[in-house]
Amino acid sequence: MRRGLVHVLAWLLATGAAVTLSWWGVHTVMAGTAYDPPRALPITAADTTTQRSKPLDPPTTRPSPSKSPSSEPSASDPSRTPTPGTGPSSTATASGRVKAYDTDGGRAVFDLGRSSATLVSATPGTGWSMQVWKTETWIRVEFSSGADRVSVFCTWHDGPPRVEVGTY
Repeated sequence: MRRGLVHVLAWLLATGAAVTLSWWGVHTVMAGTAYDPPRALPITAADTTTQRSKPLDPPTTRPSPSKSPSSEPSASDPSRTPTPGTGPSSTATASGRVKAYDTDGGRAVFDLGRSSATLVSATPGTGWSMQVWKTETWIRVEFSSGADRVSVFCTWHDGPPRVEVGTY
């Protein structure tokens, strides 16, 4: 009886140590890869490719419009040639422009400011998976399905944010 109790106690200690070590390892890895949760934007019924955000502030506290529409960067970048089945749609917000990039692998939505960008959301298509990398000067969203890869890469290290979509 005493010998069985020692075996059970040893098994419980070993199992507890293994669970603790596993939790610590997973926690450490996940803490380094987590990113801010995406902000949801409502989709209008008239245009399903453009997302429009509703004002969150009451009209009395809304900042005065200091930018004219002509001072905004153009909605499309002529140096970028999107792959078939891809393309941006945009909506202006208080912090910049929210642009969605629809690809064969999924949809990535960025809030493009004057000197930086944030990832609003990234949603893989059916049968595709997604991975996100972020630094202080770029964000990359990669959709993958088998050997197919679609990358949406937003950079702003040497100027205003620009987005490139590539298939490989």
